[in-house]
Amino acid sequence: MASRVEKLEEQMRIAGVDCVALVPGPNMAYVTGLPGHLSERPTMAFFPLGGQPALLVPGFEAIRAGQVPNPIDWAFFTYSDEEGPADACARACAFLELAGKRLAVERFAMRVLELEMVQRNASRVQIIPAESLLTKLRVKKDEVELEQMRQAVSIAQQALTQTLSEVRVGMTEREIASALMVNLLKCGSEGAAFTPLVQIGPNSASPHGATSDRRAQNGDVLLIDFGAQVGGYFSDITRTFALGQADPEMLAVYDIVKAANAAGRDAAGPAVACQEVDRAARHVIEEAGFGEFFIHRTGHGLGLEVHEPPYIVEGNGQLLEAGMTFTVEPGIYLPGRGGIRVEDNVVITPDGCASLTTFERSFQVVG
Repeated sequence: MASRVEKLEEQMRIAGVDCVALVPGPNMAYVTGLPGHLSERPTMAFFPLGGQPALLVPGFEAIRAGQVPNPIDWAFFTYSDEEGPADACARACAFLELAGKRLAVERFAMRVLELEMVQRNASRVQIIPAESLLTKLRVKKDEVELEQMRQAVSIAQQALTQTLSEVRVGMTEREIASALMVNLLKCGSEGAAFTPLVQIGPNSASPHGATSDRRAQNGDVLLIDFGAQVGGYFSDITRTFALGQADPEMLAVYDIVKAANAAGRDAAGPAVACQEVDRAARHVIEEAGFGEFFIHRTGHGLGLEVHEPPYIVEGNGQLLEAGMTFTVEPGIYLPGRGGIRVEDNVVITPDGCASLTTFERSFQVVG
């Protein structure tokens, strides 16, 4: 944690930021080791450049801050349920001398609640986005992080194998999703990375559709998009199967998507622009005449969040670097027929790209 705070301060100096404010979520967990989620009791961690970090936190939760590995030397500003956070926040802002300073905040996480408290107690404070400097800290994973991601992938693959042995024609999407959730926990996941997406037949033509009570019929496609969690790090895997027997048309589409997935993985490597990976996967699908049916980006970063930088999409010229982790997940979605997606989790290595996922990529028949 100490080294991560030092790296944060380095980015603050480069960006000309006086202080960073974090709220419960992935960034706070990464920098401080503190777990938690947003609630009606505000918590904020402040990191002033060259000063003592300050933690605004409910009194009964303060003890937890000293129990994490390598705890930070916090200046605590606590409050009770009866008092509320207003006075503690005022004392924290005064301690940090935030008036007129440049304060970087998480635009996608900080609520109006926390922002207004700070603005009330720090006159002329300049609010700026913190995403760019936080991304630079998190986008490249170290070996500890990668090992947790490998475990999350391994658990997900074990759970999927077990679930497929239980799938039968006639089961509903919800029944399959429930079995998958149970198997994730049995195999050691801390929880699902997100609510598993199980889609059968025409439902699979919607990339982010909802799991329903539709029953599996012979010849349907079965798309399963899910992930496991280990140490706060996620996996995110999609595989598509044939129920009972393979439909020849969907088998042909599957082969195209599988080739696009391989092309995307093959294109990735150090100093390759993110958009080039998207282009490589998309080219295969467009050449096969299905370009209009590939309706999302090729991938997204993966780690403490299921979706984080780098984004593998046209227009993103960011160069890949060793340690970056992301998904490669091209798909073809035929309205009224079904969708095919093959999603792998990969890491950029010093000399190429390695797949963390090893689950079979052929069009398997189940049920």
